Amino acid sequence: MASATGPGPWQDTLFEGDFAPVPADLGYRGPVACQAAGITYRQLDYWARTDLVVPEIRDAAGSGSQRLYSFRDLLLLRVVRRLLDAGIALHQIRIAVDHLRARGVADLTQVTLLSDGASVYECTSDNEIIDLVKGGQAMFALALGSVWQDIEGTLTRLPAHRADQETSWTDELAARRRAKRSA
Repeated sequence: MASATGPGPWQDTLFEGDFAPVPADLGYRGPVACQAAGITYRQLDYWARTDLVVPEIRDAAGSGSQRLYSFRDLLLLRVVRRLLDAGIALHQIRIAVDHLRARGVADLTQVTLLSDGASVYECTSDNEIIDLVKGGQAMFALALGSVWQDIEGTLTRLPAHRADQETSWTDELAARRRAKRSA
């Protein structure tokens, strides 16, 4: 399960370096992350609670608090969604993400993921792609550089929040209830 103190140390190793075209302290709330990644809020919540994609900037800390996702988190969310769209089972995606984390992949734009529908493979050179295709398996390729560009384009139209800005995350109904109680 996700910890209340934020992402574990393993998530940092998945995306070392400065890949984000946005400042490191600029984050995106759940609804924006869903819109940018093309997923439902239910998926986002489940993936955070089960440590598939833990928000890098701020994790949920109880009822009423909101997660704040980094650009790198959005990149991973979009990758997971694309793999699901390609028919890859979520448990296979978890294995692939764990593999990338364990390897400490330095530049995701140089990684291409392949799948035969039952497994996910990493390809880092043209020779590896050729060798895999010679085996006769139909492969699905996902160049992470294009995912990056998709996320980058989507984010230009969506609101972001700085991590150091404290914001009241209450909705209008909660504000009315407080005003009525104090009156």
